[in-house]
Amino acid sequence: MAHHFKIKKNKAGEFVAYFMYNAEPIFWTEGYSSKAGATNAIESVKTNGPGAPTKDES
Repeated sequence: MAHHFKIKKNKAGEFVAYFMYNAEPIFWTEGYSSKAGATNAIESVKTNGPGAPTKDES
């Protein structure tokens, strides 16, 4: 499983969704007070991410 989502609790006790490639986090969300919030964030990325354009602001 090269890439996957992972939900973990941070030090503040909030749920954070991580997008992992192998064992490395590629990006993560803000902290959510409920696991449902983190799960909704994952679903949003799955739904909206594939067609999102790339903006180069360099």
